[in-house]
Amino acid sequence: MNPNIERLKLLFVALFAVVVAGVLVWQVVWIMPAKKCEASRKWWDADQRVCAQPVLISDITGRTITDKGAEAEAKAAIGRPAAPAPIKP
Repeated sequence: MNPNIERLKLLFVALFAVVVAGVLVWQVVWIMPAKKCEASRKWWDADQRVCAQPVLISDITGRTITDKGAEAEAKAAIGRPAAPAPIKP
């Protein structure tokens, strides 16, 4: 066989192997952790590959949300259960 064909065949096989390895690394290092993070209702930062817990602004500032429906909706949006209503004697 022509030696050029053999070299091209080896080049394409090597290139294919490198691309497959790159796709596997991409899946394991970026895609799988991102899906796992988003499934747990957290924020995924792809640049730094960090899974962060979202925080309500009211937790930072100390101001409470006066509308109970809005508070329950905000807590549900970040995956935090709403606090039970206080029991009045």
